[in-house]
Amino acid sequence: MITFEGAQVYLPGEITQTNVSISNGKIVELGGPAQGEVIDARGLILAPALIDVHGDAFERQLMPRVGVFFPTETALIDTDRQLATNGIATAYHAITLGWEPGLRDVARGRELMQAMRDLAARLTVENRVQLRWETFAFEALDVIEWALAGPLLPSVAFNDHTSMTMRAYDVPIQDRAFELSPDFSIASLYDARMKKRTASKAHRAGLSEEDYIALLGQIWDRRTEVPGAIAKVARMARDAGAPMLSHDDTRAETRAYFRTLGAGVAEFPMVMEAAKAARAGGDPIIFGAPNAARGGSHIGSLGAGDMVEAGLCDALASDYFYPAMLAAIAKLDAERRADRLVLWSLVSSGPARAMGLPDRGDITVGKRADLVLVDWPDGSVPAIQGTWVAGRCAYRGMPAG
Repeated sequence: MITFEGAQVYLPGEITQTNVSISNGKIVELGGPAQGEVIDARGLILAPALIDVHGDAFERQLMPRVGVFFPTETALIDTDRQLATNGIATAYHAITLGWEPGLRDVARGRELMQAMRDLAARLTVENRVQLRWETFAFEALDVIEWALAGPLLPSVAFNDHTSMTMRAYDVPIQDRAFELSPDFSIASLYDARMKKRTASKAHRAGLSEEDYIALLGQIWDRRTEVPGAIAKVARMARDAGAPMLSHDDTRAETRAYFRTLGAGVAEFPMVMEAAKAARAGGDPIIFGAPNAARGGSHIGSLGAGDMVEAGLCDALASDYFYPAMLAAIAKLDAERRADRLVLWSLVSSGPARAMGLPDRGDITVGKRADLVLVDWPDGSVPAIQGTWVAGRCAYRGMPAG
């Protein structure tokens, strides 16, 4: 038994100063006497731990410089510790399963997932997987089937950066049509602008610009087979009960297509049409925490803060920077975008609902004891002082003062 004594506790409907007791990995009592090990939480916040539904910052541990790879186990252990210190108790690593060689190829993705299984007993938080599947990567289907049968159910996100790359040169990414539409306008591979568009991707893949464009052309020839592959992956995910997401939607048509397949979550919709279509369909909507923390999208898409204020955001994901989740809450709180309990739900109960995790995400008797102690002085930024995962202390950072 552990009792957090005297914290400002973020309950589902109120913030109140009280005691919270946990035992055997569960929250067992609110407001009772201090029992067992007592943690003095006076002056601190006790809140539900964070749930990250999409994070790919682990790629910097795997490849800290372009073409320089570190051992997967080392990268994973370091990533796990970063998660704990940032208050993230459940993390879905967005592992790209794509057709590119290098960092985001299928074999490397499977290696990372196997390492997560092998190291599970040594990790401090719950490391899950988002199968960030590139819809042109047919070679990933066997790995997806293997991953869906794993010990912790992954989510499946449908990504199509291939069509995004192949869109006409005069079409901004936010204005592109539904990727499978006959109206989708296509760029020429042989235009000099294609080298500029694909240069960073070629660099990441370890290919020359010419070789990358040649490979892109071969992959683009698969386009007529993509709808069948999408349907197959969706069927596998439905059979496994895995949550499914569509990524970077720009049209209501896109959202409707994936909703019909069972992909009931909209991840990073780029324009208002797609966000409103998701809300009208009752779909959870995810935006990037870096977007909210920085005050807008770095690529000119919807501003996450605006979407929170409009009631069009249910969850904030770390995307590419784990500290962004807490920083986003602080930024949105300072801007008075919503009250603090609503803001905290964007990193706790909202993600839990989106991923179908009813056992966590809020401080309720019977729920899993995934908790964070937060130091948040008035007029300053919040900092995590402790993270508990199923009642076990994953991180405790005591300040010098």
